[in-house]
Amino acid sequence: MTGQGRVAGKVAIVTGGASGLGRATAERLAQEGAIVVATDIAEPQAAPAGIAAFHRQDVRSEDGWKALVAEVVHAHGGLDILVNNAGVGLTGGHHRGVEDTALEDWRTVQEINVEGVWLGCKHAMPALRDRGGGAIVNLSSVAALMPTPFLAAYGASKAAVEQLSRTVALHGAPHKVRCCSVHPGQIVTPMLDGLHHAIGVETNQGDEQARAAFLTRIPLGVYGEPIDIANAVLFLVSDEARHITGLKMVVDGGMMLL
Repeated sequence: MTGQGRVAGKVAIVTGGASGLGRATAERLAQEGAIVVATDIAEPQAAPAGIAAFHRQDVRSEDGWKALVAEVVHAHGGLDILVNNAGVGLTGGHHRGVEDTALEDWRTVQEINVEGVWLGCKHAMPALRDRGGGAIVNLSSVAALMPTPFLAAYGASKAAVEQLSRTVALHGAPHKVRCCSVHPGQIVTPMLDGLHHAIGVETNQGDEQARAAFLTRIPLGVYGEPIDIANAVLFLVSDEARHITGLKMVVDGGMMLL
């Protein structure tokens, strides 16, 4: 896919950039001309292609967020884009419902998926304001839009991200800082593989049957790819979406139609 400079010269932070959706997003933004700083709690096996820098980051650390934003502004002159992608799904390798989710696991999911996103928005906002505006995209999930009896903590966390995104959108609007949420469906990533494996083991049907069962819930009949989410994020942070804020963009192959 050839870049056309849709975000040329814009400075972006992408969390959870070592793999999956974050890596695809970091590479796609870089391909379109952005100066991308990718972060993750773990080092990637290989840095995402085309990025300016990679930083170790635990999104739960407020001091870490302060230092990251300050370093990016110092190194690149400002900040135009924040993509809050870092998140967790399964805890302990299992899916958990309302009654069998441990309090520690519940808190871990909320700390990473909700507090990490809030901290990113909080500490990026002044830098985005200083640029005269910018864009934030928070990765939520279709799990925010439906009951998730087998992923209680995850579904609740992603619903919180969707509501927080609309709040940030209204807060940032007077300063031309836009904020939207993206809601992936079943996207081929290590997280989805882990979910299929956990369900396959716990239902005694195996990974492949679990994968096939999930596929029946996608009207388009195929799993999404990370590039599908990266392209959605690219649109929302580009000037093509300059009059769009508070949007809930669902990228799910039609799951929400059922």
